[in-house]
Amino acid sequence: MTALHDTLSRYVADGTVPGAVALTLRGDDVEVVAVGHADVTGSAPMARDSLFRIASLTKPVTAAAVLTLVEDGLVGLTDPVGTWLPELAKPLVVRTPSSPLDDLVPADRPITVEDLLTSRTGWGFPSDFSLPAVEALFEVQKDGRAPHAYPPPDAWVADLARVPLLYQPGAAWLYGTSSDLQGVLVARVSGRTLPEFLAERVFEPVGMKDTAFEVPAGKRDRLTTYYRPGADGTLELADTPDGDWSRVPAFPSGGGGLASTADDYLAFCRMLLAGGEANGRRLLSPASVGRMTTDHLTAGQREIGALFLEGQGWGYGGQVDITPAEPWNVPGRYGWVGGTGTTAHLVPATGQVAILLSQVAMTGPAPTPLMRDFWRVTACGRG
Repeated sequence: MTALHDTLSRYVADGTVPGAVALTLRGDDVEVVAVGHADVTGSAPMARDSLFRIASLTKPVTAAAVLTLVEDGLVGLTDPVGTWLPELAKPLVVRTPSSPLDDLVPADRPITVEDLLTSRTGWGFPSDFSLPAVEALFEVQKDGRAPHAYPPPDAWVADLARVPLLYQPGAAWLYGTSSDLQGVLVARVSGRTLPEFLAERVFEPVGMKDTAFEVPAGKRDRLTTYYRPGADGTLELADTPDGDWSRVPAFPSGGGGLASTADDYLAFCRMLLAGGEANGRRLLSPASVGRMTTDHLTAGQREIGALFLEGQGWGYGGQVDITPAEPWNVPGRYGWVGGTGTTAHLVPATGQVAILLSQVAMTGPAPTPLMRDFWRVTACGRG
């Protein structure tokens, strides 16, 4: 048994999670560890091909989809999003982040496509959830782990347009909302639904054969049961294999709606490591991958999002490490975590990947002890 196996097994043994699948890539060496079971009853052992709701690990995938449209010449990074999302063409902004909702000023410039990609639209969550404009956003930006809580995209964008921006466009990194807007943008520009576009332009060429917004009946025996931590320390049922992921939601969330496997996500990471190429086909240019995996934030913007970023930066759709605050924080390391208990990172300079999939919800923005111990034992980017 490896150190990785022992680490994951401890969390299964103490009841933190029913099971987990971890995958690491170092050079040509792939290590896969599957421990525990797909549910608390122990009805099926966890397996390498087990399916998980990957939550915010969807964000890098959606950002890659936007970049395919940029490379197709259908959108430009500096283009105003109001061209395709006219509801957002003339947003209003609270005068200061703490201002009441009736103290508004016009946006000083349009929101651009790159604002969406860098999560700097002016909508989203800062470290302080008590601000009036943030409380208003909570009425629209629901928990992405409950896909059927959202209305259809057009209705959602109309609702969002009535919420003032917390900051001027481009001024602040704010979590969450921009990735869902990216998904709507992809659909409107392409004339396809987001599930259709991702299936054709990302999943098929990359080889992500099990990744989708729904899990069909023939694969549901591989979908893990999803839980949330209860107040008494036990695990409460949150979703079953025949539940929310058994059908495509009205709002396919570009910020958190996908189900996937460790090997599918490894295929996506390998595409990024290869400069945008997969299976002899080019999905993105090396320049696009470079922009995707490069930090675009100022120190002040990182501070606004400190609750989520923990001092690190943000590229397109994912975090970029800039300081070695912990052993696993290697400058240039790119990836993110998902609120359903998932995490995936890659290090472009070394070609290393570390993926962890579990099925217990996070209770806040901070990575869980399981995630931190996984990063510690794999030390993604070291050695």
